[in-house]
Amino acid sequence: MPDIALSRLGKVYPGGVRALDALELHVAEGEFFALLGPSGCGKSTLLRTIAGLETPDAGSVSVGDRDVTALPPGERGLAMVFQDYALFPHMTVEENIAYPLKLRKVARRQRSESAARTAAELGLEDLTSRRPAQLSGGQQQRAALARAVAARPDVLLLDEPLSNLDARLRLEARTFLKKFQRELDVTTVFVTHDQAEALALADRIAVMEDGRIRQVGTPAEVFRRPTSTFVASFIGSTPMNLLPAELAEGAVLAADCRLPLPSGAQGQAAGGGEFVYGIRPEYLRWSASPLPDALAGTVSVVENLGSAQLVTMECAGRTVQVVVSEDHDPAPGEPGWAAPRSDRALIYRDGVLVGAEESRVPA
Repeated sequence: MPDIALSRLGKVYPGGVRALDALELHVAEGEFFALLGPSGCGKSTLLRTIAGLETPDAGSVSVGDRDVTALPPGERGLAMVFQDYALFPHMTVEENIAYPLKLRKVARRQRSESAARTAAELGLEDLTSRRPAQLSGGQQQRAALARAVAARPDVLLLDEPLSNLDARLRLEARTFLKKFQRELDVTTVFVTHDQAEALALADRIAVMEDGRIRQVGTPAEVFRRPTSTFVASFIGSTPMNLLPAELAEGAVLAADCRLPLPSGAQGQAAGGGEFVYGIRPEYLRWSASPLPDALAGTVSVVENLGSAQLVTMECAGRTVQVVVSEDHDPAPGEPGWAAPRSDRALIYRDGVLVGAEESRVPA
């Protein structure tokens, strides 16, 4: 299980489009690592550069103790699963799985045994004689994964492997993929634009924007303590509430409401002036009756989430969202109050979390 180290990695496309901007990144041995970001942020270019399908203009790629920057893809010890699976339509499942071994000139009998064993590991043993067109989306995804791991690669690269599945299959595949990666015990890097997928699967996440890494951390770290307003607004099934605010006699004044200072932020906010107050919808306590130190407003939209509801309030011209338990039944037009957890509230200045460690916000 080698690690992966990227040093000052750069890639510029014709026209001056900078896809990768002096990236520094380390993926630990055996880690399930996610590259997350909006379309065009550079995450797929980064994955393809690790794989050797793109050539960097600057910097280096190391896998374990080898500098593989100049090596062709076939000599890097990596395997990749593409977004569209890229299965050969004229080959059976068994032939698709065995194809990388054929390229390595492994004997026919060994190829067949390895393909059968890998197919069984992924629940494809009854489908080995079928062609890709005869498989469901979930079966094609597993066949592509089987082909990638049949040769037991040092590193597994996944380019949005679940994006072509429907919602139910995606959830099932997510559970399967995480379990399989643990059993295979292989260093894995996967690309996704789905933050829920990254939070559910990854050991650590790198959030990317405009060819740069804005934050690296565990799912809990990037969710609870995003180091920039970009990460705060991107991570989470509902974006963090970000409200212009200022200090007022030791408290926060936001949306014409007095709120407690975030825990431990008294010294950080002492400079006064304007800043942005951040609080996730999940960390607000809802009430239909007045609460002290709370945001007050009028309910405008109620969205059913199943076991909870997402309530949108209008507070002095600002929109605030709150996740409300099924015990409450707010309705549009009614007043509401939302009290923040001070230990989960954050303060941002110039788009950067006040008190954030420099290591959390790579240059």
